[in-house]
Amino acid sequence: MSDRTTSPRPVKDRAVVIDQGFAVLQRWALRAVLISAAAFIIGWAVGRTWMVWFPVALALVISTVLAPPVTWLRRHGVPAPLAAGAVMVGFIGIISTTVAVLAPQVAGQAPDIADKAVSGLSEVRDWLRDGPFGVTDGQITNAISAVQEQIQTSASAISAGIFSTIGVATNVVLNLVVILILTFLFIKDGHKFLPWLGALAGRRAGHHTVDVLARVWETLGGFIRTQTLVSFIDALIIGIGLLIVGVPLWVPLAVLTFFGGFIPIIGAFVSGAVAVLVTLVTNSPKDALIVLLIVFAVQQLEGNILSPWLQGKSMNLHAAVVLLSVLAGGSLFGITGAFLAVPVVATVATVLRYLNEQIDENVDFAAPPEDSEVSERHRPGEPAADAGPAVRGEQA
Repeated sequence: MSDRTTSPRPVKDRAVVIDQGFAVLQRWALRAVLISAAAFIIGWAVGRTWMVWFPVALALVISTVLAPPVTWLRRHGVPAPLAAGAVMVGFIGIISTTVAVLAPQVAGQAPDIADKAVSGLSEVRDWLRDGPFGVTDGQITNAISAVQEQIQTSASAISAGIFSTIGVATNVVLNLVVILILTFLFIKDGHKFLPWLGALAGRRAGHHTVDVLARVWETLGGFIRTQTLVSFIDALIIGIGLLIVGVPLWVPLAVLTFFGGFIPIIGAFVSGAVAVLVTLVTNSPKDALIVLLIVFAVQQLEGNILSPWLQGKSMNLHAAVVLLSVLAGGSLFGITGAFLAVPVVATVATVLRYLNEQIDENVDFAAPPEDSEVSERHRPGEPAADAGPAVRGEQA
């Protein structure tokens, strides 16, 4: 039998190993506590100054849509103030025309939508009770009553949520003027911000700051423009379907679908459910089933084709992350929080991806140093060093 010289394994007491494990756990626990405390303080500060950040956030969202045409005009020789002013005038004109055309119909028929949706829930309850399922009233009354109450107050709650968010410290008109002024300033001078910030941060951090903020801006712009296009396509298809079926409230339902599309997953589900319930009352169960199929087909088109194709890998967020962010934003800041939740999470994800890229660039991926014991005993594809002669193919 061949002789092999093996180095003795280092002897380490179990108490030492356990103590080292607790030391690592203690360090990470302390870091987690400090990070949580910092996040809490930042969240508290944002909540206390939300009336300042809200117009800034909305202005940034609008600027992501208006900045590309302003950039195109500047590249073709138009001065930045004139380009920004022309785009702002066009934007205000489009919004004003749309509101003037749709607002009377939507405002006048919004109570009817709530009433019809509540009546639709009552019909669903009766069908569940008297139909083949034989569900008792006690099993569905609490759920139906809660949904009915939510739907009855949905229109006023949404309006109250928006106006309370905007108008706690000042009135709606003043906030709207502030948002428009900030948007104009952002699209006029936004191209100067990153170079200035890069110079301010210095040579070590300047290029990182510019790079990550440019990626964040690109991600936000892509998300808002894509979500607007996807919401418009959803509203157009569902609105045409409701018109063909003969639903009298098809215009406000299409508008509800468009705005619901800006709150991913939850908005599409709620607007689709309302459309089906309204059709159930105004038309017939057969038409409601047709509308349900249309809504289901549109949501499949959005989730499997439109959003992945249009957004590409700019977002790359799991559906569970999107859903949890919408729920968290809505619970903390109401409907505006639900609307801004996904852009905020997309921004955080973009920053984390950039940090991960920088970590990968500074990590040495060379093979680890050969350890005699590991190489002899745990090298994959080879028999263990202490295996028997038959395993190693050795003869005694």
